[in-house]
Amino acid sequence: MTDNTKDSGTTPDPADDAAAFAVTESGEATPPTSPAAPTGPPAPPAQPADAQPDAQSADAAPVRNTADQAQTIAYPTDAFGRPIETPTASTSPYAPSVAPPTYATANTYPTDSSSTDAYPGQPFPAAKSREPGRRKGSVALIAALAIGALVGGSSGAGITALIMSNQNNGVPVSQAAGPSNVVVNDSTSVNQITAVAAKASPSVVTIDVANGASGGTGSGVILTEDGYVLTNTHVVTLDGAASDVTIEVKSNDGKLYTATLVGTDPISDLAVIKLTDASGLTPISWGDSSELNVGDSAIAIGAPLGLSGTVTDGIVSALNRSITVASSAAPSSPDETVPDEGQSQNPFFFDFPDQNGEQSQGSQSATASIALPVIQTDAAINPGNSGGALLNGQGELIGINVAIASAGTTTASSAAGSIGVGFSIPSNFAKRIADEIIANGAATHGLLGASVKDASSSTSSTVGALIVEATSGGAAEKAGLAEGDVVTNFNGVPITDSIDLTAQVRVLPAGGTADLTYVRDGKSITVSVTVGELAS
Repeated sequence: MTDNTKDSGTTPDPADDAAAFAVTESGEATPPTSPAAPTGPPAPPAQPADAQPDAQSADAAPVRNTADQAQTIAYPTDAFGRPIETPTASTSPYAPSVAPPTYATANTYPTDSSSTDAYPGQPFPAAKSREPGRRKGSVALIAALAIGALVGGSSGAGITALIMSNQNNGVPVSQAAGPSNVVVNDSTSVNQITAVAAKASPSVVTIDVANGASGGTGSGVILTEDGYVLTNTHVVTLDGAASDVTIEVKSNDGKLYTATLVGTDPISDLAVIKLTDASGLTPISWGDSSELNVGDSAIAIGAPLGLSGTVTDGIVSALNRSITVASSAAPSSPDETVPDEGQSQNPFFFDFPDQNGEQSQGSQSATASIALPVIQTDAAINPGNSGGALLNGQGELIGINVAIASAGTTTASSAAGSIGVGFSIPSNFAKRIADEIIANGAATHGLLGASVKDASSSTSSTVGALIVEATSGGAAEKAGLAEGDVVTNFNGVPITDSIDLTAQVRVLPAGGTADLTYVRDGKSITVSVTVGELAS
């Protein structure tokens, strides 16, 4: 004997004007002869909301109220015909004056849930629970929100949208993005580095430069939505070997652009290029390099050895460091400035590989050199990271990667790799140069108007930069400096040698002012100096 007791189902409520169907003893449903005269068992009389239904009315088909008909409520029963307790008026989630919704009855077998009919239907295999899937989606969304909290702003929303978009069947081709280098396989376990990479990687590009048979690969950071990109001068001049180059840029999403040179600044080794027909790009977020501490997190993103989107991390290992490197000025615009005299061969080199993957040092034999103020980091920086981003823990730009140190003698035929000592141009300095190049096509630098060398025990008992000669009418002479004075501090930065002083003077624009501290006859004196303009 078949148990034909009806249970509450999950099919939608019938429309208000729908008529009920009669069910025969064989289980078949037949349409009524008249919409106003249902053939099923009579409906029980209306009961108050807090009344308990009796078992005899459990199989009654629900009848919706019409304009001239009072509402009749069908109460659900279990598989044995016993009434299922319904919420009382005091506990119902509905308003006291509104009756709970009625449910269409169904047989005790699972049926096709995609059907909207109220027929009992044929049995189907029980559907698998979708709860685990919903739970997995919720975990992924929570993880995305966690990344968003680390990343901040629209980037977090973008990650959430990315996860949610995976539920769609597709997007228009015009909205489809190319491959991304930031891969998150386990969205439930992400860290600060992942969040920084997710935020900043769309703002870092790979730059391929060619001149005839010569070429190389570097990196750059996006400054504006319409395609201004900041990189190194030695990247766009092939380490100072060429002025007429072809530039191709690959963005993080795999798109390719041609680019033109806006301007270079060999003194800071920075340059700006402009992507052709670019729009909707993601500009880098600027950080304040003056607020850095030794030990702060440092994350580098670039294309070492042409490997786009490479992420490395470490710390800020030193601040207020200064280095000298050979000038990267193109042959058509040579840099005639020699900031320091008598400097010996130094171990610092541009991290820029040629087409053979070897570090190009062709310009290292040049007589001109430049002094750069840099952030030192142990985040791995290799040839190809040039022009790429050094970021803080919030994904903000704190430096432009520029050079690496070598543990030994490096020549053009031997490539130097990371030994944990890399250098970046501070973001505050880089931003000034970038803004001036975009506005004017060139940048300016301060000039102290003095010949300096390192103070030694034979010339001074104080570490600093020794004034050898002050140029007549120059900024140093106007500030009261004279031969034999030892500069120990400039613009709040300690000065330990002549390279430090030269680098810090170049950070200022032409006409900039700074406080300068020097020692004369054992006394420390601080003066204000207005620097001149370094001739380009």
